[in-house]
Amino acid sequence: MKFTDGFWQMRDGVDASYATELRDLRLDADRLTAHAAVKRVTRRGDTLNAPLITVEAFAPAEGVIGVRVTHLAGRRRPGPEFALPGATVDATATTRDDGPAAELTSGPLTLRLATEGDFGLEFLDADGRLLTAAGRKGTAFATVADGGHHMLAQLALGVGETIHGLGERFTPYVKNGQVVDMWQADGGTNSEQAYKNVPFYLSSRGYGVFVNHPGRVSFEVGSEAVGQVQFSVEDQVLEYFVVAGPTPKDVLTRYTALTGRPALPPAWSFGLWLTTSFTTDYDEATVTSFVDGMSERGIPLSVFHFDCFWMREYQWCDFEWDPQTFPDPVGMLTRLKEKGLKICVWINPYIAQKSALYAEGADKGYFVRTPEGDIWQWDKWQAGMALVDFTDPEATAWFQAKLKTLLDQGVDGFKTDFGERIPTDVVWHDGSDPERMHNYYTHLYNKAVFELLEKERGQGEAVLFARSATAGGQQFPVHWGGDCWSSFGAMAESLRGGLSLSLSGFGFWSHDIGGFEGTPDPAVFKRWLAFGLLSSHSRLHGSSSYRVPWEFGDEAVAVAKQFTELKHRLMPYLYGAAVEAHRTGVPTMRPLLLEFPDDPATRTVDRQYLLGPDLLVAPVFSEDGQVEYYVPEGTWTHLLTGETVTGPGWHRGTYGFDSLPLLVRPGAVLPLGADSSRPDGDWTRNLELRVYVPEGTGDFTRTVTVPDLTGAPAATYELVRAGGTLRVTSDAGLPYEVVVIGDTALDVLMS
Repeated sequence: MKFTDGFWQMRDGVDASYATELRDLRLDADRLTAHAAVKRVTRRGDTLNAPLITVEAFAPAEGVIGVRVTHLAGRRRPGPEFALPGATVDATATTRDDGPAAELTSGPLTLRLATEGDFGLEFLDADGRLLTAAGRKGTAFATVADGGHHMLAQLALGVGETIHGLGERFTPYVKNGQVVDMWQADGGTNSEQAYKNVPFYLSSRGYGVFVNHPGRVSFEVGSEAVGQVQFSVEDQVLEYFVVAGPTPKDVLTRYTALTGRPALPPAWSFGLWLTTSFTTDYDEATVTSFVDGMSERGIPLSVFHFDCFWMREYQWCDFEWDPQTFPDPVGMLTRLKEKGLKICVWINPYIAQKSALYAEGADKGYFVRTPEGDIWQWDKWQAGMALVDFTDPEATAWFQAKLKTLLDQGVDGFKTDFGERIPTDVVWHDGSDPERMHNYYTHLYNKAVFELLEKERGQGEAVLFARSATAGGQQFPVHWGGDCWSSFGAMAESLRGGLSLSLSGFGFWSHDIGGFEGTPDPAVFKRWLAFGLLSSHSRLHGSSSYRVPWEFGDEAVAVAKQFTELKHRLMPYLYGAAVEAHRTGVPTMRPLLLEFPDDPATRTVDRQYLLGPDLLVAPVFSEDGQVEYYVPEGTWTHLLTGETVTGPGWHRGTYGFDSLPLLVRPGAVLPLGADSSRPDGDWTRNLELRVYVPEGTGDFTRTVTVPDLTGAPAATYELVRAGGTLRVTSDAGLPYEVVVIGDTALDVLMS
């Protein structure tokens, strides 16, 4: 939200009060509390009829400093609040007063509060370098003519500094110059609206900022005051956390420790998913023809998904199979599982009036109500639909019990669709603030479903395909990018959204291969296949048309088979990256900024990414195969062709539908499995270690740990180069092969 009219004036109806002069300061062992006047105090009379702004600084975790800014403290706070599992107290935090300033230090981060002159906050790294600052107008509140009261902060942008993240956003990847509002919306992938709003941004200078407010947070990223990131909330209190680096990876590690690390998805979920599509006609014969068609064409399939019309029309969600279309659901699921498939079904948290579940939920009081005590309903999406109130533990247990019936039938996972269009003119069971619940509802929804899966299937077996999320939602993977068009432009939109989501703490991310709306032409479908099967999770899905590869020609079948088998062979590497995401919060699909923060060119690259630490993927967004891509420093090797390309610099090439720039990082050791038929086989047997050693490389030591299907270490390989010899040792006692790419003169000794 903008408050100013240029540099000198305020907008009509806006009155702003800025923290101007420190009037009182208290230092505790791990906390600073300051009271700032909003004008200069030259005599006692100046203290009358004038507000104070209270600023508290504290350390909720190592390397994280929180700032809480309060105008009037007496407002009731009904919640909800973000669950912060990593927020305790940094016992190592220290404070000191050195005269002109007071300091709070937590790990490598220091907050410096001026005690003389203009009121201001500075945030410094371990070397005393200024990261950002809340300067002359950096701490304030504003009232507007309609009676609204807003708390706001401004943090300085350095010259050349770029801002990233703020959830899954399909607008430009670099957020500088944008107005970004945290407000869940079902807006598709071609608008400024977002399904996944996360009030956290990451700076190219090596720090992050998390605004601890689950409702609407308005960000002006150099778009009002061009040298500032401003964020504001309509409230009496604003709380934000500055998260230390020094690297972007360090920022994400600290941020996800605070808000929750992603669970480790099961290995089978990394295989290819195929769906019925949305509004297409299908029954068991159709489903069987799809599954058998994939098998007959040699395309490995891991998961089959039933979209909305597995239930009867006008009755979503009653969690009952349409008896006319699926008269024997248990038998059908058994037959599909005998083919080696996992099963996913579509759900949402809305209960249509025609469903028998509506009467049951209404009788028990499990739906959100209006202030007058009526059940909130509307006809958008489903006729007369009501909304399950997940703030009511009994309603949550009731919803979970309905899903358990499906698990007992043989379902393995759920596509948790929707959760964005949440009304604000309602009353919640626990008294939550409706405005704050609008964004937060999806967290309770996905949490309820994910926890049921963990309980019934066991930890390590739970997986969602979720559309909406907010801060902390990364704990319940996987998330996909929502409704995109079937075009190259929408393919690029999807990638931008995924990169922004990755820099918002989400470790796993997917999208609809071929696009959702419309029907892709064969070129779009084939290019999207390569991109989709080099993402953390891969799903063929559409709206009104099928997405089976043979609908797009024989070449599409060949491309689907090739890249599915390649992904399966990459599983020892990819699952290792997944384990890293689970343990550290560093995502599997990584913007180049994460791995190469010292290369300024990587800050704006939004058409490529790293899959894990060592594979650079540059999807092709054209029918003719021309692509422009950036290569960081070193000699990189095309995984598919063996050709090399040297960076840093931009390169151009032309690729067939069976290829794309897929480059291996210099010095990488890439573990490849022998089994290309499935993602969850025993990839430790007959493992191939590809060692990418550029000529002229000196002595080195590398250690590669390959996980098992639970994520635990299964085999560790140590590679030591000394002169012209490469010695490789393993602790697993299993057969493996070493292939050296690059310096082929190396003598390899294995034990």
